[in-house]
Amino acid sequence: MSGVNIQGLSIKFGSNEVIKGLDLQVHEGEFLVLLGPSGCGKSTLLHSIAGLIDVSGGSIHIGGQDMTEAEPSERGIGMVFQSYALYPTMTVEKNMSFGPRVAGVPKAEIARRVEKAANMLQLNALLQRKPAQLSGGQRQRVAIGRALVREAGVFLFDEPLSNLDAKLRAELRRELKLLHQTLGNTMIYVTHDQVEAMTLASRIVVMKGGVIQQIGTPAEVYETPANLFVAGFLGAPAINLVPATVGADGVSLDGALPLRLATGRAKPGQPLVLGVRPEHLRLLSDGRWRATVELVEPMGNHQVVWMKRGEQVLSVIVHDGRRLKAGDELGFDLDEAALNVFDAASEQRL
Repeated sequence: MSGVNIQGLSIKFGSNEVIKGLDLQVHEGEFLVLLGPSGCGKSTLLHSIAGLIDVSGGSIHIGGQDMTEAEPSERGIGMVFQSYALYPTMTVEKNMSFGPRVAGVPKAEIARRVEKAANMLQLNALLQRKPAQLSGGQRQRVAIGRALVREAGVFLFDEPLSNLDAKLRAELRRELKLLHQTLGNTMIYVTHDQVEAMTLASRIVVMKGGVIQQIGTPAEVYETPANLFVAGFLGAPAINLVPATVGADGVSLDGALPLRLATGRAKPGQPLVLGVRPEHLRLLSDGRWRATVELVEPMGNHQVVWMKRGEQVLSVIVHDGRRLKAGDELGFDLDEAALNVFDAASEQRL
């Protein structure tokens, strides 16, 4: 088990600087998820830890040793790719044992490792099959097993579930979580899927444009986002963002009904953006605001109701089973204690 310490990391492709002076400490034994939109630099960061791309500046330490210039085979990492990257002419057993065989590990030890990994991932009955005879979920299990057989200190996952259907993604997500609980190894996982990040991570690193926006537990980044980007990226449906201003009586929403908020560093007249999660809006007949239902999405155990108030569209999650339809006029209120307040100019949390 190894930690990873990255200091001042810079990565350029020609004149394009993809990673910009990045610092990151990955603790031993944690499940760290790199989360962000396509092109934010998360896979580039992962590949630099693996030694698959050269860095322009800074350092990467793995297990306390400087690995900035080390070859991938010297870094003590196991990597799982999105595309499985299995050898089509080899059986599952041969694919899983390939790394240790090349490294000269004794046959008995290789057999022990393969058996252990196969037991964990329920691959015992598939060991003599070839990749073409496997489903997508089975192939990804083999790719994960191949990484486990290396018995690495750090495991790197590059969007390993993105090629699978929703049911398989949910199953493998659970298996990965259980695997981490069993092994306790350091795991770094790249995804653009917020559900994967929230369910798997010990901590989440939210990235945008090669820069870390926030690091925290899933609860921290969801409940207290550092800026508007983080607030808008996590949550489904997305957080409601409502313009507001600081008035003499407090923060006012659309110039009416001051909210009892501690404005802190906000100044009178300062434009703000209020962030309120759909689950923190409440439909009440005597609510302080009125809105008209635009769309209702049944979700089984709840409904997502989309309302319009002037030009503002709001989503609210409703659990009480009431029957709503487009055109209904509703009263609503909000949980002020759960509001997030951002400066409209800097987009930073206040």
